[in-house]
This record gives sequence, structure tokens and C-alpha cells, in this order.
Amino acid sequence: MELLLETDLPNLYRRGKVRDTYDMGDRLLMISTDRISAFDVVLPCGIPDKGIVLNQLSAFWFEKTAHLVPNHLLEVVDDAEWLNRVYGEKVCVSYYSFPPYVARRSMIVRKAERIDIECVVRGYLSGSAWAEYKERGAIGDIHLPPGLAESEKFPEPIFTPTTKAATGHDEPVSLDDMKGLIGEGRTREIVEKSMAIYRYALDFALERGIIIADTKMEFGLVDGEVILIDELLTPDSSRFWDAAHYEAGRPQPSFDKQPVRDWLVQSGWNKEPPAPVLPPDVIEQTSKRYREAYRRLTGKEI
Repeated sequence: MELLLETDLPNLYRRGKVRDTYDMGDRLLMISTDRISAFDVVLPCGIPDKGIVLNQLSAFWFEKTAHLVPNHLLEVVDDAEWLNRVYGEKVCVSYYSFPPYVARRSMIVRKAERIDIECVVRGYLSGSAWAEYKERGAIGDIHLPPGLAESEKFPEPIFTPTTKAATGHDEPVSLDDMKGLIGEGRTREIVEKSMAIYRYALDFALERGIIIADTKMEFGLVDGEVILIDELLTPDSSRFWDAAHYEAGRPQPSFDKQPVRDWLVQSGWNKEPPAPVLPPDVIEQTSKRYREAYRRLTGKEI
């Protein structure tokens, strides 16, 4: 199975940990590769079908939640020839032929001014939040009641923003910090939109056997309007659990990249580049989990 780890098209706009974005004038072409990152480091190996899952699942959620919050999606690229016919002349002076790999793993999006905050909504106590709670009895500036168990559901979802670092690690910020960065009104609007998306997705996914324990979203501005950008409710940006096996008090079986994180921690890696190569069984298990998350949520095979 072929992996897409790198792209090389004209007019590179931004190369992220997973997505490569290209300038198309008044819009962008965003390509989801098969790269995988953990602890803010890109691993030297990829995950088969990962980019297709991320692109298709983001598109699915953007369409599902458009009635709640507008987003940057204009077109999903299902056919490279269609992209050539419609956009080939927009990427350079002479006609350009897009490679076949853009199909299914890319989308045309609106340009937006990115708001440099990662908006993390947590419905369950897990991951770094669980570690912080055990140490401090709080998550960021949110103090929680004593005696909560690992993976326990919060009475109400909580909002725990972080910085959006261009390089290195994202750092937690308080709501007061966020207000200082983007203003009180904008902060209130983004918190409300983040909560609305999470609550909708939580209910939708639960009906399909998946618990969305937490997720992170990004927002941008188009003509002063706040819209969703980047990806939405994917196994890269969310913690997906199998509802049939959920039990508070322990880690949960997941459909995201948690097995990758677990293996890396057990390997003794110090979380600094370079990252080790994942063993074949971890790569295969992770690919299966991504595809299964897509199948359950959309009702379709990837």
C-alpha cells in the first residue's frame, strides 16, 4: 500500500505536521498526508490511508456541523482530473497537472486569518488532563472535585485552550490569557461555538458506538466572521473510545493514535526529535483504527 509522506506542488503556503497547504489565489488546496505526529514530533514512518480518513472525515463533519458554525470547506477533491480542469491554471503561469494523489485526500478551502489558539473541549478525564488532575486536582485554571476516576465523564464538558505554536509544544493558557490575546467577546464566541460543536458530535457519535472523549478545534476569521478551519473531529484531533467497552477507572480502547503514543512511551523515547520508527504491527493497528472510526461515524468504508 502506497504512502504519501511528502508533496511537492507549486506555491507552497504552509507545511504542517500532517497537512501540506498550497496557495491558489483566493483559496487554498489542503492535502492530508499519511504522516503521523506524536508529542509534537513527526515520526519517520506513515500510516496507510490516514490522510484519506482525515480529509474525508473532516469534510463529513464540516458538512454535518455547518448549521452550527460556518467553516472553510469549499470543495472536496475526489478527482484529480476535475481539479486540473477547474484549478490547473490558477497555480502557476502555465497549465499545471495535479498528481493523482490529490484525489480523496485534499480539499479546497477559503483563506482565513488563523486565530492562534487551539480550542480543546474535554468531556471525559483522560490523557494529559488525567495526569494533571492527579497532581493538582485541577486542569489548567479549572478546579475539579476530588475523587474523580480516570476516564470519568465530567458533569459538563470543559474548555481548556492552548497556544497554537508554529514550532515546539503548545502551552496551556487560561481563559483570562485567551481574553488578553483575542478579546473578551471573541473568547466568549469561540467557547460557545466549540461547546456547540462538541455536544452535537458527542451525541451523534454515541449513537454510532463511539465516545468522543475530547477534541481540539481551530478557528479563523473571514471578513471578521469566526469560522472553523484546519481539521474537525478526526482521530488526529480527538480521542475516540469504543462505547461498548467503556468503563471509568482505567484507560479505554480507542480508535485514534493512542496506541502510537503508548508504544512511544513504552519505548523509552525522550519525546525529542528524532522519533523512532514504529513497528509494523503498531502501524497496521493504527491504520485499522482510523478506518474503523470512519466507518462507524459515516456508515461508509474508506
